[in-house]
Amino acid sequence: MQLPVHLIEEELRIFEKKFKEAASSHVSMLDRIMRYIVKRKGKQLRPMFVFLSAKLCGEVNESTYRAASLVELLHTATLVHDDVVDDSLERRGFFSIYALWKNKVSVLVGDYLLAKGLLLSLDNNDFRILQILSNAVRKMSEGELLQMEKSRSLNLDEGVYFEIIQNKTASLLSSACGAGAWSVAQDENLTQKLMSFGEKVGIAFQIKDDLFDYAPNNVGKPTGNDIKEKKLTLPLIYTLNKVDKGERKKLIYIIKNENKNKKKVQYILDAVVANNGIKYTEDKMLQYKHEALDILDTFPQSEIKSGFIQLVNYVTDRKY
Repeated sequence: MQLPVHLIEEELRIFEKKFKEAASSHVSMLDRIMRYIVKRKGKQLRPMFVFLSAKLCGEVNESTYRAASLVELLHTATLVHDDVVDDSLERRGFFSIYALWKNKVSVLVGDYLLAKGLLLSLDNNDFRILQILSNAVRKMSEGELLQMEKSRSLNLDEGVYFEIIQNKTASLLSSACGAGAWSVAQDENLTQKLMSFGEKVGIAFQIKDDLFDYAPNNVGKPTGNDIKEKKLTLPLIYTLNKVDKGERKKLIYIIKNENKNKKKVQYILDAVVANNGIKYTEDKMLQYKHEALDILDTFPQSEIKSGFIQLVNYVTDRKY
């Protein structure tokens, strides 16, 4: 499954240059860290959503490039802060900022990226785009804190799970689509439609990520990392609500007290598979995917629309 990069190749090339400029600093250590971040950026899915949303609604302009840079600056800031929160030494197969420069620098780098994003919009009067993205950052923080709270109590409610992923993951993808649409059309109805589309894709994206915990990795075994971290994702929530009281008690005990024991974690993974937790979760992911595609269907047929469909399919069919 390929990403539709060819449709926005020129825009992504220009974006690379503008993002590098937006992230630069006159402080030598900070500039060195920024260069490290820029070199190790991921697939740039969120900027892709910005540019495709913009091209679906009009012509890409300078406001669109600023919107894409803002999305990437805020996304990168949250990743830097997340690595501190999660005590994570790796990011995308490389040492994280936290691993190389430790807590204080990581927090300040994340703050710097947030400030650069805010100023990029304020200095150019992109107030609606800034509002859209600031709301996403608020939701992401709320989602992260809600997940921490529920992981302690092992809340088994599916509604809470969807609230968490809607805030943590889907809100940024939703805002990327909304910012792209607004940058070219300044149409509130169109912006809300694209935000709803992005939210549904974002939920499907996170569900796919959660399924990876139960899929064989490169050594042929599921990872069970979410279980080790006491994260209640949809396959497990469904299973816990389906099994009888005694089995649920046993599974919860393992999650709380034996989540580092490989055999016990495997017991949970087997229980999820046996109780159709994977099938249920895949069906939910496809439901959100099809709801997103239904929104795209309201737009006229075009090469950009086809590329967007390809991008949505990538989100649910990707192997990593």
